[in-house]
Amino acid sequence: METAPRFTDIVEAATRLSPVVHRTPVVRARSLDAQAGAAVFLKCENLQRAGAFKIRGAYNKLATLGAEARAQGVIAYSSGNHAQGVALAAQIFGVPATICVPETIIPSKRAATEAYGARIVLAGTTSEHREQRARELAAEHGLALVPPYDDPAIIAGQGTVAMELLTEIADLDVLVAPIGGGGLMAGCAIAARALAPRIRLVGIEAEDANDTYLSMQSGVRTRIPPPHTIADGMRAIEPGELTFPILREHLDSIVLVRDSEIVAAVRFLLERLKLLVEPTGAVGVAALLAGRIPDVEGKRVGVVLSGGNVDPALLAQILLSA
Repeated sequence: METAPRFTDIVEAATRLSPVVHRTPVVRARSLDAQAGAAVFLKCENLQRAGAFKIRGAYNKLATLGAEARAQGVIAYSSGNHAQGVALAAQIFGVPATICVPETIIPSKRAATEAYGARIVLAGTTSEHREQRARELAAEHGLALVPPYDDPAIIAGQGTVAMELLTEIADLDVLVAPIGGGGLMAGCAIAARALAPRIRLVGIEAEDANDTYLSMQSGVRTRIPPPHTIADGMRAIEPGELTFPILREHLDSIVLVRDSEIVAAVRFLLERLKLLVEPTGAVGVAALLAGRIPDVEGKRVGVVLSGGNVDPALLAQILLSA
């Protein structure tokens, strides 16, 4: 197994990414502070290029491959946001990209991925299906595999989110981020422990997508049935082999939120803050609004809004559910 990245890897990733990604804004709102009982700082990766934080890890991975490996082409597997991140990174480097996606991929995410020039391959309905197909095609055609989270360069790229936030906003007491496969939270944890060693790190999962929560309780990676949560970026069935030890070492807790609470958070962010955030990206705010994160009263809380690529049909359902 590859070794976990160090903070120096995140610093190097930040240098590579500086001319490519947006330094996304940090947003505050009195209405959110009042309901959360805390000073909340939202790191808006929903406003990132390709609509999510994923371009950070994808570009960093391609940058570390070397020109010859890139020229052969890259392949990835994803339910949506990583697909767009890899497709955009490949477009920037001018190399071909193939993305294995589920047959149930959100149409808008597929269209965006194809708009960046990537070739789409439909592969079953689970993460296992698309990973297996991607590995087969990588071996068959000599393509470089760009995993969604279980890779040191991917994790280092994602860690630049927390690096930016903690550099801009001093003295945060708590950092909250979603956990899907764990790449974002793992990278953010490494950066946070280097920059603010005493900060409390809280990961958020949907109740039906609690593989990391269960794994933290048992101490070993625990597999769950394919989740059916509205948070489509959290449908991993097992924590990453590389990401899980990082999370186990650094996280203080994992909090679970219900789909109904995620829906309320998406609606709140759009109606009150005018921020379009997809369900997975809204879980941190969902946890705060539902009072599920203990001991935040009067604290300074950073929350990563990980993406904004919400299916228009789903968004309509959410807004009409009020």
